[in-house]
Amino acid sequence: MADPKGFLTTPREEWPRRPVEERARDWDEVYVPGGLLPIISEQADRCMDCGVPFCHEACPLGNLIPEWNDLVSREDWRAAAERLHATNNFPEFTGRLCPAPCEAGCVLAINQPAVTIKNVECAIADKAWEEGFAQPAPPDRLSGRTVAVIGSGPTGLAAAQQLTRAGHTVAVYERDDRIGGLMRYGIPEFKMEKHHLERRVEQMRAEGTRFRTSTTVGQDVDAAELRSRYDAVVIATGATAWRELPVPGRELAGIHQAMEYLPLANRVCEGDLGRSPLSAEGRHVVIVGGGDTGADCLGTAVRERAASVTQLDIYRKPGAERDEENEPWPTYPKLYRLSAAHEEAGALRTAPQADADARLFAASTLRFEGDERGRVRGLHLVEVDAGRRPVPGTERTLPADMVLLALGFSGPDQGDGMIAQLGLELEPRGTIARGPDFATNMPDVFAAGDAARGQSLIVWAIAEGRAVAAAVDQYLTGGTSRLPAPIGPYDRPMTV
Repeated sequence: MADPKGFLTTPREEWPRRPVEERARDWDEVYVPGGLLPIISEQADRCMDCGVPFCHEACPLGNLIPEWNDLVSREDWRAAAERLHATNNFPEFTGRLCPAPCEAGCVLAINQPAVTIKNVECAIADKAWEEGFAQPAPPDRLSGRTVAVIGSGPTGLAAAQQLTRAGHTVAVYERDDRIGGLMRYGIPEFKMEKHHLERRVEQMRAEGTRFRTSTTVGQDVDAAELRSRYDAVVIATGATAWRELPVPGRELAGIHQAMEYLPLANRVCEGDLGRSPLSAEGRHVVIVGGGDTGADCLGTAVRERAASVTQLDIYRKPGAERDEENEPWPTYPKLYRLSAAHEEAGALRTAPQADADARLFAASTLRFEGDERGRVRGLHLVEVDAGRRPVPGTERTLPADMVLLALGFSGPDQGDGMIAQLGLELEPRGTIARGPDFATNMPDVFAAGDAARGQSLIVWAIAEGRAVAAAVDQYLTGGTSRLPAPIGPYDRPMTV
């Protein structure tokens, strides 16, 4: 604890964002380049070294937060990077994309703004790359055992890196043409520039991990045949089966799933396309769904110069302060949060009929209406109460010639045939069933991440990848694994 009075004398200060008018014209990350380093040491000083760090409990990775806060405060970046990477394979991903449940569990957050843990994490990760601390760590010797990892999202990459470093020969199979899964084609460039992902992939290649892109297991490669070629298989395909909105007019042209829309915008940034076939330019866009995916669609539509963009959230507008009775500390509270995309939409007034940040709260879609050509032209909605029951007399129509559905995901996609070919059992909700050792009903096939847990956060995905790697390593060696297992398959976030 470098400054025992830091939390009393230093106010919370976050990584500043670039001006809205500037960042809405490009796809670069929204934050001021280099804006963290001038403030981060003092922000790390705010850590209380509280003795019982609930931030550890709130983070499924078990990040050693007070330790690397102290090291950053002293500007010992090498030691901070070592402590951070001891529990997290990809801190530059979580430092940009995680909603930071650790900050909700910060003891300081009981009655003051929490320590900016997420910003400190990101600063350490970026400094590690800048100073050359993130070197490849290939194994000293090979075990002679082979593992196939299906899926290259955060779970698959974390599992692959851990198993490679343990000495196993690992091949990652990815159905897209580039590695990264949701981080590659689901997360917009303005939230995380893809060079962060490329660096990690190159690090893993240098360590010995092999990558097989443009390969859909179940179609391009028979899953049962793949299983016979490897000593173990890890399924980390994510929860890619999107939820539908079964209301009248859903069949109209111009209504798309978020994950049909976002990948095309990312491909424009990758240079694959000059213009997205589903560009929002000049269109009146309505986004159905109030979560992070909806906000990603919002920021993307703003950059594509939509005529208007409105986001519908079925939940009532949350308050600015924690509800101590229903969401007591240290649980993660549902608060009114202003993402970069909402800040942009509010400043640019993209949704005249909505609140200041483009969201309409407590709004439920009734039906869509179209024109004589079968294209969507309007969305009928109604206000709902806390029980999601329609409020009489609140119906209205929004102009919409493009609708994006961002309603979440229910489990792994079964259309590729992989699950059937492997003969895997499923849970009633559609996720892959597994036991306490992450193994499926096929003992050499393991399941991890959203494919088995269900839709979750990136920090849980990485924790799942690290934990399943320990389980696979133990299975392959027939003894105890030296790899860390931060969570079990049945662990869940802290709730009331």
